[in-house]
Amino acid sequence: MSVSAPRFSLVAGEASGDLLGGLLLAGLRQRWPELQADGIGGPKMAAQGFKAWWPHHKLSVFGYVDALLHLREILGIRKQLGERLLAEAPQAFIGIDAPDFNFALEAKLKAAGIKSIHFVCPSIWAWRAERVEKIRRSVDHVLCLFPFEPALLHKAGIAASYVGHPLADVIPMEPPRSACRAALSLSETDTVVALLPGSRRSEIRYIAEPLLRAAQLMQRQRPELRFIMPVAPGMRELMAPLLQRHAQGLRLEVLDGRSHEALAACDITLVASGTATLEAALFKRPMVIAYRMHWLNWRRIRTKRLQPWVGLPNVLAEDFVVPELLQDACTPEALAREGLAWLDDAARREHAVAIFRQQHELLRCNTAQRATDAIAQVLGA
Repeated sequence: MSVSAPRFSLVAGEASGDLLGGLLLAGLRQRWPELQADGIGGPKMAAQGFKAWWPHHKLSVFGYVDALLHLREILGIRKQLGERLLAEAPQAFIGIDAPDFNFALEAKLKAAGIKSIHFVCPSIWAWRAERVEKIRRSVDHVLCLFPFEPALLHKAGIAASYVGHPLADVIPMEPPRSACRAALSLSETDTVVALLPGSRRSEIRYIAEPLLRAAQLMQRQRPELRFIMPVAPGMRELMAPLLQRHAQGLRLEVLDGRSHEALAACDITLVASGTATLEAALFKRPMVIAYRMHWLNWRRIRTKRLQPWVGLPNVLAEDFVVPELLQDACTPEALAREGLAWLDDAARREHAVAIFRQQHELLRCNTAQRATDAIAQVLGA
């Protein structure tokens, strides 16, 4: 197949990766209208003509314990995928985040002469810095979302480009609050709290309950509060028993996806650490960052942290602009207290919004075009 009509294979391992993949494919198709794309992805990628051999939620695990529980299935998928890609040889493989799955696959493909590109630099600046050696062995080029990342990779001899964050291009500088409230049947005067427990099975298991219990505590103090909870595709069944136990009497609307509408419509959010915290910042929404995991995962991960911040808005600001409640600190009482504190302090909210606006401007740089140009350079096209 010619470079004018390339075939790319991509792997996105969860909802955030699917979102990034969909945005990237839109840019790639602008340059190569006859592009063919296949691999592992979700509905956002499918909307761009992507052919999913497996759904992205098959890889949606986090931490050592959750990975071990699904290890056999995941390894089986990677083996089958690797064999198919080696046999069919796409012009490039693009691994979208999911480093634990993608790096081993990328290394095998790179060794066979297939161009290997990784979209999203692993957070070697935050923890597990030793992964830089694995990156060097595995990839031909890294597309970086944050401006400080390429220099770190260049020092290790890894080709990398800063492409900005595609979400900063698609999320408007001024969020459509009124339109999204109308779409969600919320009034202009409602005080709305969005609960975002994450998109992985393990996140739902460990984080959804404290968020729901925090909402109950907040509603007891402020009966007028309204709550909305976007649930990632495929997670509704897992959420059902938690809602049955912890959402009785709560003024809560559970949404199928629609996280961006929820963030645009809300006043504040209680949100699981990850890409959703950056989305909340881009929507200029004050937040409380929450995270819990299996205690064995936490015991291992906390010793590998390289800086005090976990949430992306705090990492970018190099300051605790928003509170982070992690593991034992992630209690319903603390979440409720920090959430209500945002509602009671207009000056603090305005300060956070000003910082989020600066971050939005920094990350907005036509990511799809930049990433496409970088991929074309790797291909020599």
